[in-house]
Amino acid sequence: MVAAALLAVPFVLGALAAPAPVDAEVAFTFQDPEILESSGLVIGERFAVTVNDSGDEARIFTVDLADGETVGVTRWQGEARDVEALAPAGANEVWVGDIGDNLEARSSIRVTRVPFGAGERTVAGESYELTFPGGARDAEALLTQPDTGQLFVVSKHVLGGTIYAAPRRLDPTKPNRLRAVAEAPGLVTDAAFYPDGRHAVLRNYGQGVLFAVDADGWRELGTFPLPPQQQGEGIAVGPDRRIYLSSEGAESEVLRVDLPAELAAQVSSGAPVEFTTDRDAETGTDKRDVLAEYDPPLWPWALGGGFALVALVVLIRSLRPR
Repeated sequence: MVAAALLAVPFVLGALAAPAPVDAEVAFTFQDPEILESSGLVIGERFAVTVNDSGDEARIFTVDLADGETVGVTRWQGEARDVEALAPAGANEVWVGDIGDNLEARSSIRVTRVPFGAGERTVAGESYELTFPGGARDAEALLTQPDTGQLFVVSKHVLGGTIYAAPRRLDPTKPNRLRAVAEAPGLVTDAAFYPDGRHAVLRNYGQGVLFAVDADGWRELGTFPLPPQQQGEGIAVGPDRRIYLSSEGAESEVLRVDLPAELAAQVSSGAPVEFTTDRDAETGTDKRDVLAEYDPPLWPWALGGGFALVALVVLIRSLRPR
């Protein structure tokens, strides 16, 4: 009971401080009974792509935006341990993020490039292993910078996570080490870049966070409340630059929202960023290495571990015979 109360504090305070949710409309409803826990979402011109949360087989669903019907299923070879996210991977392909690790016990996580589209198919899948600096992390958010194709992973923690950058060129023969680049809000369940490549949006169960992203790092621009969902797990930015939100649950609705006006104005007025420039003209340093200088604080993990220890003690005491 004590542990539950402690863990509830951030949510209670957030609910009290948050303004009313943004207006939402139903973009479509998943019609496929096999889509039970939409945990990742990618939105294209004609199709949406989603994947079930951990526990499902290694497959993704291609869904018609017009009516929510599944028009294709792609399976890939290999084990799906804890799939939590999707991210665009180019024309008619997505990255599947097998990145979940609730117990923070995995030595590495994995991303796989998988094609999507109409019809059923089984593919080998182009897989890459990723490792976190400093040990295992739980993560549910994967996003792709559209200009460079660089992948980013966001760890999930009650008191705040970390945004990590993957190497621009992934090596299929060995683990690819992630680099911490910025702080993230607590309990992030998904994230997506805008088509401009200069802005990204992260979500948790009740809030969205907009970031400006350039070669020097990530800068938070503001937060906005999300509409209520059963368990909001997915977020995507469509070609129309609107935000799409998916949730766990059978026949769940995918909602479509716009940024609040003050944040939308910042997105529309942003200056271009040259992600292709590797070296600073004055110092000669590699701009990609500047992102590696962020050192994530240890206190959220220590405090979170304390909460977990309290919860474990309470659970053991509750199970003792009386």
